[in-house]
Amino acid sequence: MRLAKLAMTGLLASLAAVVVAAHSTVAQEPSAVGLWQKIDAETQKPVIWFLFLENEGTYQGVIAKMFPRPGDKPNPTCSSCRDDRKDQPLLGLALIRDMKPSGQNYNGSVYEGGTILDPRDGNIYNAMMTLSQDNQSLTVRGYLGISLFGRDEIWYRLPDTAYKELDPIVVAKYLPGQTTTGSIAMKHKQPSSPKMMGYAPR
Repeated sequence: MRLAKLAMTGLLASLAAVVVAAHSTVAQEPSAVGLWQKIDAETQKPVIWFLFLENEGTYQGVIAKMFPRPGDKPNPTCSSCRDDRKDQPLLGLALIRDMKPSGQNYNGSVYEGGTILDPRDGNIYNAMMTLSQDNQSLTVRGYLGISLFGRDEIWYRLPDTAYKELDPIVVAKYLPGQTTTGSIAMKHKQPSSPKMMGYAPR
């Protein structure tokens, strides 16, 4: 009887360990959620930060921080937008919408079905994204018709500590009740100028 109890105890302990390991794996699954930075290729300085959020399996990317250049207008708005984003401030604007995970390829996790806005002219393009296997870079592609006719940009993940640098407006709108220095593994539903966005497919 004692041997049977010991065997059952060992079985339950092993099962619990498997469940904990599986939960840990799911929790650490790569995701586009978080802060991302676009860097100027020539100066290696930041151009813009994006905050990606997830709500019921759909992802959106909003402008989370802008790096104005000398001569840029303060508090720019999307005056060229033609949808609900018209005349909205660029800071906090949802630039990427409706992205959904669509599996894996040799580069990493793929997101498709969404759109990306070019605030320079208000045009909206089809979009897809690929999250690198190491979860540290995000390749964003805007295109017309088929993805072949488009262009890529690579954004780089920022550490959790960068959350403390976000404007209170962005925090209040997209991270209500969240500590900006805490974990970013949460689920939720600027550019220096519009000229720097450059999403129009070539």
